[in-house]
Amino acid sequence: MDRLDEKILDSKILIVDDTLVNITLLVDILGAEGYRNIFTTTDPREVETFLKIESFDLILLDIHMPEMSGIDVLQMLQDKQIDDYQPVLVLTAQTDDDTRRQALSLGAKDFLNKPFDRWEVLLRIRNLLETWVFYNRQKIRGDELEARVQQRTRQLNVVQDATIVAMGSLAETRDNETGNHIRRTQRYIRALAEKLGGLEQFRDQLTPETITLLFKSAPLHDIGKVGIPDRILLKPGRLDPDEFEIMKTHARLGEEAIEAAEGMIADEEAGAFLAYAREIAIGHHEKWDGSGYPAGLSGGDIPLSARLMAVADVYDALISRRVYKPPFTHEETVAMIEEGRGSHFDPVMVDAFLEIESEFRSIAEKYSDDEDIAQAS
Repeated sequence: MDRLDEKILDSKILIVDDTLVNITLLVDILGAEGYRNIFTTTDPREVETFLKIESFDLILLDIHMPEMSGIDVLQMLQDKQIDDYQPVLVLTAQTDDDTRRQALSLGAKDFLNKPFDRWEVLLRIRNLLETWVFYNRQKIRGDELEARVQQRTRQLNVVQDATIVAMGSLAETRDNETGNHIRRTQRYIRALAEKLGGLEQFRDQLTPETITLLFKSAPLHDIGKVGIPDRILLKPGRLDPDEFEIMKTHARLGEEAIEAAEGMIADEEAGAFLAYAREIAIGHHEKWDGSGYPAGLSGGDIPLSARLMAVADVYDALISRRVYKPPFTHEETVAMIEEGRGSHFDPVMVDAFLEIESEFRSIAEKYSDDEDIAQAS
């Protein structure tokens, strides 16, 4: 006996027929053939209970029964989605075309006419069980393949995230900043986006998926700084007007670099991530009143992603030590951001920030650069 035969004879079969003599005949036929897992009931109302404690490879179901018909049982199986593929062999003495069509539409796979012919019983049951065995094999292979794809996708996402942070860190380290600046701004923007996502006006824009993309894209906000000369980027003091004009070009440089990457990627999710990264890179120095750079955008013309990053980036810049300034305390920083409401920052962003400013402080302390981050008094 080969493995397929063993698998078929091990199949769990449930026979549902209100006539005991029919059940006895089927059990005798199947038992003589070597089937060893046969369950029976004369009450179709018990089928649901059976299915709660056992999974069946095949159900033999009488169509005409009192209390609950075979059609009712098929409807129950479909409504409860007991299995995405549940073989059912309908037992019937005489069935009109409408009943057959209804049974087939509800998931019946074949019909077995009464009175039963031994060879027909065995062949129809074997045919259905062979199909079930092959279906299960393909499903298992499909599940294994999907699991491998998901594992590979997770690995690629880890590599992607690490690459993004590494690229962002490259820009930050050239500016005497640390990787912790990236970690902090990622978490600031996520906290602020989650807060705003609870508001009706932003619910459709700031979905959990979008917030994840914002978190991933945040490290690239200053990627354009790699194109700024060291004499300006590393100057130990404030920039003069000409130097500041050159520094401001990092926003355009970042946008151009990310646009180049967008042109090489067809993947929809990666494209969405880069679109947010580009918006943030070009727009996070714009100001609500139009006095920012590089385009002098104002109000709602500034992308939402950039308005979020504006608050996150300024908060972190203020609480961090720079060669030209000591770090401000958390309280001083909160006051300055509040002062910028409606001029530098979107008023709604500031209002949300003020509600979760303690969360910003916790992030700053958790991912601090030791003495470079001011601790709130």
